Amino acid sequence: MAPQQHKVAIIGSGPAGHTAAVYLARANMEPILFEGMMANGFAPGGQLTTTTDVENFPGFPEGVLGGELMDKMRAQSEKCGTKIETETITKLDLSSRPFKIWREGSESNEEPTDIAQAVVFATGASARRMDLPGEDKYWQNGISACAVCDGAVPIFRNKPLVVVGGGDSAAEEAIYLTKYGSHVHVLVRRDVLRASKVMANRLLKHPKVTVHFNTVATEAKGDGNLLTAVATRDTKTGEAGEIPASGLFYAIGHVPATELVKGQVDLDEEGYVKTVPGSSQTSVLGFYAAGDVQDKRYRQAITSAGSGCMAALDAERYLTELEEEGTAAQ
Repeated sequence: MAPQQHKVAIIGSGPAGHTAAVYLARANMEPILFEGMMANGFAPGGQLTTTTDVENFPGFPEGVLGGELMDKMRAQSEKCGTKIETETITKLDLSSRPFKIWREGSESNEEPTDIAQAVVFATGASARRMDLPGEDKYWQNGISACAVCDGAVPIFRNKPLVVVGGGDSAAEEAIYLTKYGSHVHVLVRRDVLRASKVMANRLLKHPKVTVHFNTVATEAKGDGNLLTAVATRDTKTGEAGEIPASGLFYAIGHVPATELVKGQVDLDEEGYVKTVPGSSQTSVLGFYAAGDVQDKRYRQAITSAGSGCMAALDAERYLTELEEEGTAAQ
């Protein structure tokens, strides 16, 4: 069977993917969006489908559930004319244009299922988890991987909180959480902080922060509904401990979903797609990256949406130039 032909394909269904879809569809680029089925461990809609209240996305003064927000984005994509396929892409060939795309179950075939002149890559990134006992039970019921996203939630206000990590991200998140929590405990596996000197000093001097060196979390404890404590272990003495806490925040990094393009497009040392500063253009012409798959700093729904807009405009410009070149050659 001949592959389906598209002007532009979008891989990923978070805020970046759907924003790109809205812009491209309104520009009559007839985009197809592959939303994936448990791709990268998430349901269609990405990381926001695993969150509860979202209070920092503009336009929702009363807040909105993460799943509801993504349902609205999906509906808008469809209304604008995007073709959405609940398929996971398992193979990409960027060596020539049009780009070749294989849907799940077809990757062993020589012929691709789809081809596209341009691709917007918005597969996201997932927070590193610790797989602690109790983690699944209290995820989003006390455990989070984004202080900026969740720190202001009522269950954390004026309560003791725990942050795991020793780098700049952990220091920044811990200091941010002091706005809301009664006290913030930072668990550092080693006997020193990996954070920059400025951030480390700021963290150590903060009156609402206690840094626990040589300490790891061993269990998330709760009352069956919400987290109430974090069990710990001293890495040197082996002594067990427990910190009463209503929140446990992971700041141990994210894993970008770039397996599809390794060896085909430039990635940084942490595996994120490199883009030209101020654009979504990657090292491959016609291939654009948006959202958390290329953003290791901000990782917010609104910044993902903004980068999705950038990718759509970049792709539209590229496709328009291709059409003009084709017309001129006739």
